[in-house]
Amino acid sequence: MNLNIKAEQQNTFDAIVVGTGISGGWAAKELTEKGLKTLVLERGRMVEHIKDYPTMEKHPWELPHGDRLTAEELKDYEKQSRTGYTVRQSTKHWWVKDTEHPYQETKRFDWMRGYHVGGRSLTWGRQSYRWSPMDFEANLKDGIAVDWPIRYEDLAPWYDYVESFIGVNGQAEGLAQLPDGKFLPPMEMNCVEQHVSGKIRSNYSDRIMTIGRSANLTQNHNGRSKCNFRNMCIRGCPFGAYFSSQSSTLPAAVATGNMTLRPNSIVTEVLYNPETRKAKGVRIMDAETGEYQEFFAKIVFLNASALGSTWILMNSTEHFSDGMGNASGELGRNLMDHHLGVGAYGEMEGFDDKYYYGRRPNGIYIPRFRNITEKHPDFIRGYGYQGGASRESWSQNIAELSIGAALKEEISQPGGWRMGIGGFGEHLPYHDNKVTLDRDKLDKHGLPTFTIDCEFKENERNMRKDMAQQAAEMLESAGLKNVRTYDNDVAPGLGIHEMGTARMGRDPKTSVLNKWNQVHEVQNVFVTDGAAMTSSACQNPSLTYMALTARAASFAVEELKKGNL
Repeated sequence: MNLNIKAEQQNTFDAIVVGTGISGGWAAKELTEKGLKTLVLERGRMVEHIKDYPTMEKHPWELPHGDRLTAEELKDYEKQSRTGYTVRQSTKHWWVKDTEHPYQETKRFDWMRGYHVGGRSLTWGRQSYRWSPMDFEANLKDGIAVDWPIRYEDLAPWYDYVESFIGVNGQAEGLAQLPDGKFLPPMEMNCVEQHVSGKIRSNYSDRIMTIGRSANLTQNHNGRSKCNFRNMCIRGCPFGAYFSSQSSTLPAAVATGNMTLRPNSIVTEVLYNPETRKAKGVRIMDAETGEYQEFFAKIVFLNASALGSTWILMNSTEHFSDGMGNASGELGRNLMDHHLGVGAYGEMEGFDDKYYYGRRPNGIYIPRFRNITEKHPDFIRGYGYQGGASRESWSQNIAELSIGAALKEEISQPGGWRMGIGGFGEHLPYHDNKVTLDRDKLDKHGLPTFTIDCEFKENERNMRKDMAQQAAEMLESAGLKNVRTYDNDVAPGLGIHEMGTARMGRDPKTSVLNKWNQVHEVQNVFVTDGAAMTSSACQNPSLTYMALTARAASFAVEELKKGNL
């Protein structure tokens, strides 16, 4: 090992945060605002707001190869490109190359990663839903895995706090299974969505369709500009109109004067002092030089993403043969995602005199309605739907390409209305869905890689049948024609909601973290990203990561003041 250790005093801070994504940015903001000199480490390159969004203003005709990767480029993205979802000319700078950062699969797992300052806060879908009381109670009631050590009431004020800062637009609906939040004005459903929403409300007593709740600003908020309805969020927003670390939390941390941000710093392990039984800092590899360096602090927050934080704990073996925090044997286990790619779509007649304005970066949402008051015979837990309605593109006419005046007439007329809804279902925390470190297969830095062994099982498969059937029934009852169901039989990973692998729990014998997100055996190490999740619910999880992080940071600072950490 090529050690390059400077004087310990120079490299000592009050706190260290590992990762700059959705939860890491929040940890940086909260710790610095509470007065802690905080070192924020990011394994990837620097990305500055606006300056480093190279495709943010590009028109479709300015993107080479029709926004597709070339055959040569695709060789670097074998796994990430097979989904057809992420890697394009307009976004390829956000995704790691599979050839440089490989992983192994026992069963297919689509692991999509971005290593840069801001992480996936720059590319997330921005859907922001609270979990409900029943989500935190579900494991206990169903006898599945372990009980959450917290309840909705513990997190509710932190949901308030986070929403008020980031800006979440949405419509209050008064549902027990989807608590309302601190909302900015909602986006507007188009005419067909309003029609379908009304029909669902009149045809069903147990379900509604509302506008999605997204972290896009519908009015100027906290010094950031409102959304321009370009729907190019994934490229980086020059207006700061959706929540990202670059637009929101990192500027707040910078403003305190307490943050030191160090990109290209791969944390390889947490350093431990066996005499104090506390972490004393972290060891990093400089991604550019390959040199190692150590940094020291009173507390460490791991926010490197679910599998990233777990990798660090697993690789911290100097004093823990099976990895730091793994006395329970649960580190790396209980991996979850959401299952999607199933639903229905159809055509809506009429409304030919109606259109919509702009490209709304949001869709509709149908909250969970299964296993709320009545138990479904075939599966436990539930699912929600996302989707929307739009008018077909003029491109349908190209097959019979007209010329001259006839072509101009064809492309001036929008096509008919279509609507689709796709389900997002809960994935149970199975003990045998896991990741393991492979020290023989290394990445481009010579570091161990993961082997992922994860699948959807019978409960998810049974749920998917209902997801397709109910989607079709709702659309047909709302008057859509030629309704078709689909089930793409996707693998875990495509939801990009990796959760679990360092779960919270009440008992150190069966969990990695306690109710404050502290590692049971090393209580000045906190994990507040997706790794901490004890179950997956069916709502998008990022808002919950933020609330957990803000809550844990507040606790950590109070404990520091008391001398307990």
